[in-house]
Amino acid sequence: MKIDARLRDGLEHVAEDARTAEELGFDGAWNSENKADAFLPIAVGAEHTTRLELGSSVAIAFARTPMTVAYQAVDLQRFSRGRFVLGLGSQVRPHVQRRFSMPWSRPAARMKDFVVALRAIWHAWDSGERLHHRSEFYDHTLMTPNFVPPENPYGPPKVFLAAVGPHMLRTTAQVADGLFTHPFLTERYLREVILPEVEEHRGEGMAPLEIALSAFVALDEADVEAVRRQISFYGSTPAYRPVLELHGWGDLQTDLNTLSKRERWDEMVPLVTDEILESMCSIGTEKEVAADLRRRYDGLAHRVRFNRPGDASGPARFAGLVKALRTP
Repeated sequence: MKIDARLRDGLEHVAEDARTAEELGFDGAWNSENKADAFLPIAVGAEHTTRLELGSSVAIAFARTPMTVAYQAVDLQRFSRGRFVLGLGSQVRPHVQRRFSMPWSRPAARMKDFVVALRAIWHAWDSGERLHHRSEFYDHTLMTPNFVPPENPYGPPKVFLAAVGPHMLRTTAQVADGLFTHPFLTERYLREVILPEVEEHRGEGMAPLEIALSAFVALDEADVEAVRRQISFYGSTPAYRPVLELHGWGDLQTDLNTLSKRERWDEMVPLVTDEILESMCSIGTEKEVAADLRRRYDGLAHRVRFNRPGDASGPARFAGLVKALRTP
C-alpha cells in the first residue's frame, strides 16, 4: 500500500507539511476542502516537493462546473510534473444548494456526467478535436484556440471519487480511476460489500480501481476516545447504517440518531462498544498498528491515510508509523 499524509488547513502550513511528508517517505499528501480551497494548497505543496503525489480529498464537484475544474486540474498536473490526483466528492444537498448556491439532483448520475465531461474537455485540449459534450446535466460545445491551455506533457490527472452508497460506488467503478472510502468502515464491509460492488461494475479492459482508505488509528488513550466519539457521530447518520447492519449492530444507529437529534452528544460515545471500536480502528503501538493495518488491508487497498479525529499535528506525528509500515 502507498502511505498518504494529510496537509493541515492553512496555506502557511503547506510547504512545511509537504516537505516533511516527502522526507519521511510518504507517497502522497491530500488536502481537504472543509475550511479552505481544495486546490491552492496543492500548488504550494508541488512547488516545495519533487516526488510526492498531491491531491484533493475532496474538492466539491457540484460547487463548480466541469470546465472550471478542468482548467484547475490541468494547471496543477502540469505544474506538479504529473503528480496531481483530482479527488472529487458530491457533498450533500443542503450544502450544495444553500452554501454554494448550486443545483442539486440525482448525485450519482450528475457525478458520472461531470467526470465524462471533464474527460471530454481534456481530450479536446490534447487532441485538437472539436469539443462536443452534450448530456443531461452539462453541455460543453465551445472551445476556441484562444482558451486552450498550454501543452500538458503529463497527460490528464487521475480522478478519484468519494463514494458510500451503491449508486455512487457504481459511478466510481464506471468512470473513475480511484475510490475514496469513508473512514466509517470495517474490513468486512470493504471485502463483502464495497469491493464486489465496484468489481461488478468495472468496465472490461479498465485498469483496477485504486482503493484509498482513511483508516482510523489510535496510538494512545486520547486517540482511542477521539475515535470512539467520531464513530458515535458517524454512526448516527442513516447513510452509514449498512456498515453496522452487516455486523448485526443496526439498532445502534437508531439509538445514536435519536440522541443526536436531542444534541446529547456525550451520551452517544459510551454506546460504541470496544468490539465496534476495534472493528474500525487499529489500536496500539506504532508497530502494532502497522501490523494490524497490513492484516486488514494488504491485498484489498492501494493507499492508506491515517485518520486521528481532531488531530492538528502535521505529518511528522506519524514518522514512526510510516517507518513501521515500511519495515517487513
